[in-house]
Amino acid sequence: MATAPGAAESNWDGLLQQGTGPVQRSFLDLVGSTQHYVGYSPDVVWGNLQTPQYAEAMLRLVVDFHGIPDDVQAGVAARTARAQFLGQEGRTYHVLLGYQALLTNIGGAEVMRAQLRRLAEALSLPGLTLGIIPARARLQIYPGDGFSIFDDRRVEVEGFRGGETITDPDRLALFRKAFDRLQPSALYGDAAHELIEIALSGT
Repeated sequence: MATAPGAAESNWDGLLQQGTGPVQRSFLDLVGSTQHYVGYSPDVVWGNLQTPQYAEAMLRLVVDFHGIPDDVQAGVAARTARAQFLGQEGRTYHVLLGYQALLTNIGGAEVMRAQLRRLAEALSLPGLTLGIIPARARLQIYPGDGFSIFDDRRVEVEGFRGGETITDPDRLALFRKAFDRLQPSALYGDAAHELIEIALSGT
């Protein structure tokens, strides 16, 4: 969830009070205007790769927690539309998932199995570099909140407190440094596929 490109940080909460649709459509606009993305998601699946069922379960939790209008289907449509940009027009995505993202139960076993299969298929998508950080991997930085970096000009961080948009160059540099220190702990390709299969076998 994020503010629209160029919007003030305070708009995030205002959009959320209208429901999930406006927030997700604004995020879709941001994704569509981005050429190079890097991001870290320690405990849930990255939004651009979420199946409709997983996205629906996630957004249902948002609606219930924040007590906002129930327009989950509009939010799901906008969130899953992000996938259209993968491999398009030279866009690149480098995404790190924590192993916990493969285990966090969003929507139940059936939803999770389909989501894990989607992740396995995504490993071969053009323009996408997907790494998974094993649960016991040695880290070069303490784990923190998930974040998204858009074209090295904007960071989005979200959590219970709401969304935060960061454009200050010094703070941007800290998130890029964090990503660069997380990345060596990740596994890619066949090794990442094996981690997904392990998670799938236990789901």
